[in-house]
Amino acid sequence: MSDPTRRAFLKTSALVGGGLLAADFSALVESALAQDTPPAMAIARWDEAKLASADLTLAAVGLTEAAVASLGGMERFVNGGDTIWIKPNIGWNRRPELAANTNPDVVGTLVRLCKDAGAKTVKVGDHPCHPARQAYRNSGIAKAVEAAGGKTVYLDAKRFKDMPLGGEFLEDWPIYLEVAEADLVISVPIVKHHGLTRCSLAMKNYMGVIGGNRSSWHQNMDACLADVTRFMQPQLTVMDAVRVLTDHGPQGGDPNDVEVRGIVAASTDIVALDAFGASLLGHDPAEIGHVAGAAQRGLGTLDFASLKPVEKILT
Repeated sequence: MSDPTRRAFLKTSALVGGGLLAADFSALVESALAQDTPPAMAIARWDEAKLASADLTLAAVGLTEAAVASLGGMERFVNGGDTIWIKPNIGWNRRPELAANTNPDVVGTLVRLCKDAGAKTVKVGDHPCHPARQAYRNSGIAKAVEAAGGKTVYLDAKRFKDMPLGGEFLEDWPIYLEVAEADLVISVPIVKHHGLTRCSLAMKNYMGVIGGNRSSWHQNMDACLADVTRFMQPQLTVMDAVRVLTDHGPQGGDPNDVEVRGIVAASTDIVALDAFGASLLGHDPAEIGHVAGAAQRGLGTLDFASLKPVEKILT
């Protein structure tokens, strides 16, 4: 295939037959859409002076709404009747306070926004390291998804299909079929430390859509993550930094490694968003191999500030 991406695969493969007040939310959407060129990145932050006393459930909802609205609203990305796959990090049997998995309120809010934008079906799933039913339940994500009208999916090993990545390191690899078939896939990582890659962010989050011998990716993780990102051709990525895991990732377990940051960011440029996430952990994005490598491959920019992110401060 000359263009081995997820969207090209859908067209050619034989395997398939993609808390704000209402007035404030609408104003943000109208403002973003009024721009000649829609913004490529948005950052919603909770007022730092009030963060210590914030209700983090309400904050997570409001921050997620604000970040998506500042990009032009979910209607920019979702068409009526679409099937959406939301891919959080649900890799670990950890409660939300330990910041090993994506914040459940961020995930639930995204499900609701997709449904409100006209999505027919919103599926949420991951390929966890810990037993899936435990991770889905104790992360709080299963409950949040169901409350918002989405569908949690436990990945079936038989439904991973070899797909042509045509990458620099991976020629093909098993991808979960329902992910490849979705009209839109939204990677929704939490910002956290990782022992191998230093950061676990949005591109790293794609390891939850692949099958096969995932440990073999450790031979050349940087190239593998760039290859799968190119195939997935991300249109929208949302990053959870309501809480961040600063050490002993990816699974954590020690509350002392968790910091409350009160941030949700969203972008059409997954590399820029990963660069921003790396900076939140105190890293120079150019020194994070898979992020810098993806930028060199032309998958996005390391200079997230060059996108002139729309910023919104909430209280």
